[in-house]
Amino acid sequence: MKNRVRELRTERGWSQADLGERLDVSRQTVNAVETGKYDPSLPLAFKIAHLFALSIETIFEPEE
Repeated sequence: MKNRVRELRTERGWSQADLGERLDVSRQTVNAVETGKYDPSLPLAFKIAHLFALSIETIFEPEE
């Protein structure tokens, strides 16, 4: 799954640790999501979308 998490995080000047704190997950989880090694659970995807005030579909899209 492709995502825009890194782009959205860096636009705000947040480190991976900053984002992890806001989402109540580890920095390693943020890194795994950003690099596509981990697809977030649905509740985590909703938290990410809510934090960035965007729809899930705007942040995540399936790879073709």
